Amino acid sequence: MLEFRTQGFSGYAVKYSPFLDSRISVAASQNFGLVGNGRLYVLALTPNGIQAEKWYDTQDSVYDTSWSESNENQLVAGCGDGSVRLFDTNVPNHPVQVWKEHRREVYAVHYNLITKDTFVTSSWDGTVKVWNPNRPASLLTLPTHSCTYSTAFSPHSPSVISSVSSDSHLRIFDMRTPASASNHLVQLIPIHGGPPQPGQVPNAIRPSAPPSECLTHDWNKYRDGIIATAGVDQIIRTIDIRNARAGPVAELHGHRYAVRKLAWSPHLSDVLLSASYDMTCRVWTDGSAMGQQLPHPGISAPSQGRQLGQMDRHTEFVTGVDWCLFGAEGWCASTAWDERLLVWDVRSVMGT
Repeated sequence: MLEFRTQGFSGYAVKYSPFLDSRISVAASQNFGLVGNGRLYVLALTPNGIQAEKWYDTQDSVYDTSWSESNENQLVAGCGDGSVRLFDTNVPNHPVQVWKEHRREVYAVHYNLITKDTFVTSSWDGTVKVWNPNRPASLLTLPTHSCTYSTAFSPHSPSVISSVSSDSHLRIFDMRTPASASNHLVQLIPIHGGPPQPGQVPNAIRPSAPPSECLTHDWNKYRDGIIATAGVDQIIRTIDIRNARAGPVAELHGHRYAVRKLAWSPHLSDVLLSASYDMTCRVWTDGSAMGQQLPHPGISAPSQGRQLGQMDRHTEFVTGVDWCLFGAEGWCASTAWDERLLVWDVRSVMGT
């Protein structure tokens, strides 16, 4: 396990470069992101450990970052003052572009993995925005009317965007549809299900859960339409958006506090990684590779996924986790409010 200290700055997000297996970025903030400056680290994995190639200081917290999919030296950061900043590692000290359209904290940034020329951001101001790094203003604004903690482009379609919000809903936008009154919204999926209605017979197979804030989600890289969600209620749910009315495909229980970040494996279709405020990172299988036997004919029940391992070396809230795309499958990185970045092998914690 390798370690790097983000001295004086609490980690918020970590991302591996899509071009180099030895390059990692970390979004970090002073005073746990509540007040103070932010810092975006660009780190290199070397034979002598993790070294800082450079870092960029900002006037407000940095909550998320995403590497460009078309330029190995560029990365975007979402900041607490509502700004979106584009940095180039060949340009020291300052961003090469700054956009100031969001009115509240920008909590998520994600590049389009297919066209590679756009990225999407979400904010506490209740909007999702699509950007091109070569344009002076956003290309499109998608309203969610709710504090939106996470957004992403689908890895299977360059026109589909997803988001999760404080209102307990997963939204799917398709930019190929007419804007009209729906603003490209094609699906509004309740993640937790509504509260029981008077006279409703309880369903022991698929009990309803009260709505709560959803903090993170991620698209499965191999199974089109499968999205994992998690948040304040500590449960990880996988949803098939092609049959969302059936409820979660799998439910994964184990975290003791809110789940802050999810990441599906880039190598295995059933494995995902989670980071939580309970100071652990956990690796799971959603059960899809094992098959399942339904308890009653004709009744859909969540797949029996399970925890495969747990990493508990952090000493504060774990806020970010990401997989390395290259080399032996299993290497990942995590960051937390304990001012540390850890690079570790998931296989080393299997069975814990």
